[in-house]
Amino acid sequence: MLHPPHQSLQVAAVPPQRVPVQDRDQDAPWHTEAVCRRDEAGLFFAPSKEPTAARLSREEAAKRVCARCPVMVECREHALLQPEPYGVWGGLTAAERRVVLARRRRREVELQKSARTVAAAG
Repeated sequence: MLHPPHQSLQVAAVPPQRVPVQDRDQDAPWHTEAVCRRDEAGLFFAPSKEPTAARLSREEAAKRVCARCPVMVECREHALLQPEPYGVWGGLTAAERRVVLARRRRREVELQKSARTVAAAG
């Protein structure tokens, strides 16, 4: 999703002009192709005190939108690098993004340990 909950949700409802990804100007931001720009922003962010069943249903619906998005990978990486603390971005919930980030950190630590071991042995 493109807009954090504190920004105007009306912006997300404005349909963008469709430009094929391969023909898009390389300087154009990735989010100009985001499918979520045409969907209700509320689908991607939880209302306060949302019941668990409703949250799970809403998140699954948001993930279905993400699944058909041509810039899902770019969106996901944006949300991981920022990191975006709320909403469904790139097909991942905030909790799922925290898991991905923790795995990346563990992998980085493992790679650093391996590199030190190789350097010490060499």
